[in-house]
Amino acid sequence: MSEAATNPAPPAKVPTVLELFVTFALIALYGFGGVLAWSRRMVVEVRGWMTPEEFNDAYALCQFLPGPNIVNFSVVFGSRIRGALGAVVALLGLLGPPMVIVTFFAMLYERYGEIETLQRILAAMAAAAAGLIIGTVVKMAQPLFRGAVTPAPFVVLAVFSAIAIMRWPLPWVLAAMLPVSIALAWWVRR
Repeated sequence: MSEAATNPAPPAKVPTVLELFVTFALIALYGFGGVLAWSRRMVVEVRGWMTPEEFNDAYALCQFLPGPNIVNFSVVFGSRIRGALGAVVALLGLLGPPMVIVTFFAMLYERYGEIETLQRILAAMAAAAAGLIIGTVVKMAQPLFRGAVTPAPFVVLAVFSAIAIMRWPLPWVLAAMLPVSIALAWWVRR
């Protein structure tokens, strides 16, 4: 983990509690099919509260914590900005509005879910969500492939190959690659 993740610089403009709630509510409401893309866009590109590197470091930490990554991210980021209150507010913004909407649509799906046209619409939405995830992965990988040659791109390719091509179990790949990645990062920075 880099210095930015363990001792991040505060953002240029520290968001208020209301801004945290609204931002994470918007992330959740825009994030159909997954909120990783929207969380990065809102926090890094729109609000400027984190650099791309800080986002990658924080999100990498959230990958290794138990629970959904974006839930972990909302708590970690909210806590970093506004302490315990910020963590709770960001989490409520992330989970509150979608819970109301999903409950409503679950009732509709229970009644109308077998309609063939609806099934086709859902299949198209799944394809769009996959494209969104691929686009976000490309954006997140750009800082790793810029500048001097480091081991990071090779670790990315090794993990991708192990999981996507060889179909090895994710927990085993992470258990093996985490110490390798930490050792390589330490070696490059010493």
